[in-house]
Amino acid sequence: MNTDEMTEFDTLAIRAGTRRSQFNEHSEALYLTSSFVFDSAAQAAARFAGEEPGAVYSRYTNPTVDMLQERLAALEGAQCCIATASGMSAILACTMAFTRSGDHIVASRGLFGATVQLLSNWLTRFGVTTSFVSPTAIGGWEAAIKPNTRLLFLETPSNPLTEVSDVGALATLAHRAGALLAVDNCFCTPALQRPLEMGADIVIHSATKYLDGQGRVLGGAVLGKRELIQEPLTAFLRNAGPTLSPFNAWVILKGLETLRLRMHAHSANALTLASWLETHPSVERVHYPGLPSHPQHALAMRQQSSGGGIVSFVVRGGREAAWRVVDATRLISITANLGDAKSTITHPASTTHGRLSPAAREQTGIGEGMLRVAVGLEAVEDIRKDLERGLAA
Repeated sequence: MNTDEMTEFDTLAIRAGTRRSQFNEHSEALYLTSSFVFDSAAQAAARFAGEEPGAVYSRYTNPTVDMLQERLAALEGAQCCIATASGMSAILACTMAFTRSGDHIVASRGLFGATVQLLSNWLTRFGVTTSFVSPTAIGGWEAAIKPNTRLLFLETPSNPLTEVSDVGALATLAHRAGALLAVDNCFCTPALQRPLEMGADIVIHSATKYLDGQGRVLGGAVLGKRELIQEPLTAFLRNAGPTLSPFNAWVILKGLETLRLRMHAHSANALTLASWLETHPSVERVHYPGLPSHPQHALAMRQQSSGGGIVSFVVRGGREAAWRVVDATRLISITANLGDAKSTITHPASTTHGRLSPAAREQTGIGEGMLRVAVGLEAVEDIRKDLERGLAA
């Protein structure tokens, strides 16, 4: 059965993109090879020229990576997917492919710290500038657009405040200005949200997170229409080399098989934990899109099928109190990674967003008392008890 004959998400997550070799293996094959042998000099020339389809060199063509690309594209409702070595390399590939010196980007202030550094420091060396705006104020996005704006970039929900941006409204705004809208869909994955259906042009993933789902490997992806994605992103991989390894692609393929089941389980645990945290006397505020108290709760419930697995909250007492909660944990892992079956906790102001200036963190809303928990698949009561130790102190 080919992908066109499959309609249900769970079937696509398990079957889409599968290619069997002459051995007719059941599990997807792992092609650990750097290069591929041609039948003749003429075929080699045709492959290198792009005149004949087929594998050439694993930096930009590999059957295992191809299977992952086809499966993830099917899940996102995209025509094309190009996989990369990491989430950050996917963002870099996107900015390199769709901007050039003299261009301008409008980006959400609610981005992962390394993404902010890439946009505000590294890209400026190549003449690409970025204006940062509130992820939720459409007027701010509109005011920031310039004649040379080529890309609008956001995460929704944002990291770590889980602010939710109106993808449809921003897509309309971008297209009116002749720009592209890129959405980092890391927190939700296509199991909970499909930005392309809301008008986005580009979807970006850190496959390191929920797509793998068990914290094993690094990976990234850029998705969209074939005419937009295929040629520029393949050329970037071929010439710059941020290549996803076949082994990592194979691991992520296995992760996709259980994606929807895991995402809904993460979400259920997160909602239970967030609801409890809202009632705790040591907690000033909880950020979780699934809570009615979240400022964009109604929008989140229109765009997402559930709230996701990330809960951020502010502890009374600032950094000292927040670190005390972190240090009291015995079950939850103290690490900045997320999307793992194991729950993790981090203090964003001193880790993921620690390289931002204090003023930038304050403007973004990342205070010293904020903690981010990526709620895992353990029994939620055990996660709650683990946090209670520190909060009670």
